[in-house]
Amino acid sequence: MRLDFATLTERDRSKLLTATVTPRPIALATSLDAQGRRNAAPFSFFNCLQSTPPLLALGFEPRGPAAGKDSWANIRATGEFVVHLVDEPLLEAMNIAAMDFGPEVDELTEAGLETAPGDLVAAPRILAAPVAFECRLFQAIELGEAQGIALGEVVAMHIRDALIDAERMRVDTAALAPVSRLHNPGWYARTTDLFQLRRLNPADWTPRPAEAGAEKNA
Repeated sequence: MRLDFATLTERDRSKLLTATVTPRPIALATSLDAQGRRNAAPFSFFNCLQSTPPLLALGFEPRGPAAGKDSWANIRATGEFVVHLVDEPLLEAMNIAAMDFGPEVDELTEAGLETAPGDLVAAPRILAAPVAFECRLFQAIELGEAQGIALGEVVAMHIRDALIDAERMRVDTAALAPVSRLHNPGWYARTTDLFQLRRLNPADWTPRPAEAGAEKNA
């Protein structure tokens, strides 16, 4: 079946993308508004894009005709935010932060999350998170009213001591056990069923034999 996205509603496009591009990592992002009020919001339109410069991307979609996430306004106003990875112990608090609170509500307080100021940015860091990336806004890409993409340059990373071999810069991803987002309504996945598939080396590759008649038809 071919689906022409130009003819689909915004809701149907979102349903199709989120149900097929899975699993997606979850970012629990914290920020401050211009008055210094704290905000926390989860994102499943999130990933890392580059290592030089080290860039993370957050995708913002409007919640209504003219309503966007508070964090989108905060990040553009202050140029700073912190992205936290979500493991299973953090999942319930993340779900609380996902509620559509107004900008006057501190999601971190509602979720009972202890924080500390970032080392290089003013946005708060969630101490219970296994990994946190302090980011400065690299580029804000406006896509329409109340929506866009924030590219953040990572200036510092915090990780639990037990998860990293600092001498070799090796992360124990199995112990990290991040939770990933699947699709609505409320489906998530654990990274517990793992397998390894090593990248192939062209020097060790045996070319497939040409199919019979291929040269004649070329």
